Amino acid sequence: MNKNQITNEKTCAFYASDYHFEMITLPYIEKNLEENKKIVVLTEDDLEESMNTLMSKVNLNEEKKNNIFKINWKNDDLNKFKEIKKDIGENKDLIIFIKGKQNYIKNINENIKKWIEKNSNVKTIDCYDIEEIKENFGEVINRYKNVLSTTGEKKIEK
Repeated sequence: MNKNQITNEKTCAFYASDYHFEMITLPYIEKNLEENKKIVVLTEDDLEESMNTLMSKVNLNEEKKNNIFKINWKNDDLNKFKEIKKDIGENKDLIIFIKGKQNYIKNINENIKKWIEKNSNVKTIDCYDIEEIKENFGEVINRYKNVLSTTGEKKIEK
């Protein structure tokens, strides 16, 4: 990750599995959907099946579940990039989750950096596979100001 990507508000999250990622992000996603923010999940893995399983087990009303199902949980970066570009052009409040291995996160950030720099309504959250980065956890977390967990977004104490 290059220095241009590091901002005061950069946020990260760490997950052990697809279900773990979904459980960590679900309360945050639900809250931001209620605030009419647009959520995009850029992911190396197709999450549609695991998300369907999770949603069948959580205690949410049907309207909230339907709003969460409207998010594209598939690995469909090309269409999602088109959607992001359109949303930024319309000045929508946008939260982009980037979930995957370090190289995937780096490449996605490089691809969307030019659009985001000019738009303060966009927030990215880099979500790392903890197994991949466990040897470099300190180095990775030092690039960020905030971390997302099931209890919400918290400032990282340095």
